[in-house]
Amino acid sequence: MDRSFLNDRGVIARWRPFLPVTDATPVVSLNEGSTPLIHSPRLSQIVGRGCRVFLKYEGLNPTGSFKDRGMTVAISKALEAGAKAVICASTGNTSASAAAYAARAGIACYVLLPAGKIALGKLVQGMVHGARCVTIDGNFDDALRLVRQAADSGAPVAVVNSINPHRIEGQKTAAFEIIEDLGEAPDAHFLPVGNAGNISAYWRGYNEFHALGRSTKLPRMVGFQAAGAAPIFHGKVVEQPETVASAIRIGNPASWEMATAAVRDSHGTVDIVTDEEILSAQRWLAANEGIFVEPASAASVAGLLKCTRHGQPASEVCAPCPLRQFPDEGVIVCTVTGHGLKDADTVLKGGAPLDAPIQATWEAISALLG
Repeated sequence: MDRSFLNDRGVIARWRPFLPVTDATPVVSLNEGSTPLIHSPRLSQIVGRGCRVFLKYEGLNPTGSFKDRGMTVAISKALEAGAKAVICASTGNTSASAAAYAARAGIACYVLLPAGKIALGKLVQGMVHGARCVTIDGNFDDALRLVRQAADSGAPVAVVNSINPHRIEGQKTAAFEIIEDLGEAPDAHFLPVGNAGNISAYWRGYNEFHALGRSTKLPRMVGFQAAGAAPIFHGKVVEQPETVASAIRIGNPASWEMATAAVRDSHGTVDIVTDEEILSAQRWLAANEGIFVEPASAASVAGLLKCTRHGQPASEVCAPCPLRQFPDEGVIVCTVTGHGLKDADTVLKGGAPLDAPIQATWEAISALLG
């Protein structure tokens, strides 16, 4: 049986000509990427006017989030440069991905986490992959500041946060996949925004394929921040960001400038959604489309629902609403960035009680079924 196809999977194998790798780069891969673009019939119906909505389900990457796309490139390049260890600040998903890819590469991984601000599922991932997980008395921005200092100190450790340009290069490949699946770029792309690397990466990917003639248009990039952690929306650093969506609980995004440029150049916008809107969208997506995502991932869907409420922008903060002049029969992509099992605790805290046990008899089951 020919198994050569197994060597052709993963972001670097599939998109090598578009990435900063050479024959000298030792590829570290877990067969990431090639995630499904899932049509959402109910969201499409809500938007109306013959529009189609698709969900780019990044929670089906190896460690359960989009971070794996950038991490395969970052760890491969770190190994090429002779690194024996990597370090990152994280709200959870970066630590899980860095730990897994470092384990695959056979190098050490150090993670700085804000104490009490990380979902248990993500913390467990980093630990089980053998990373040295250290909590600090501070938030993500404090952790990233310390990681930057590590980079500037000359210590023999590679930083694999999104300040590492190789991360953005890997993440842009999701835009390539969307264009290949649709045969064209979408009209609008909705994303959660935390550290802002992903919206920047998608915009780079769309531009690269557009320049090559692989698409004839560019989408509007529409980012949504949690209301309690919305520095880009408010135009100022948020010293103490707070939101139930831990993956985007960031008050001073590392890719702020790139994200602002992506929104400006694409004629898009950045808006906010409340924690209530995020959790409502998470539940709605699971119950209506069968897709379970972590709270931060649901910010893109929460934003779309906000824009379509009663066919009008939900409030003045949504102006200019990206759907106001949206074409009939247009195409919208919402990236959902991480799997729901990353943060099951939030669902349970929100109230998902089990019924009391019933008797193990057919009569009891028959009564249950009516």
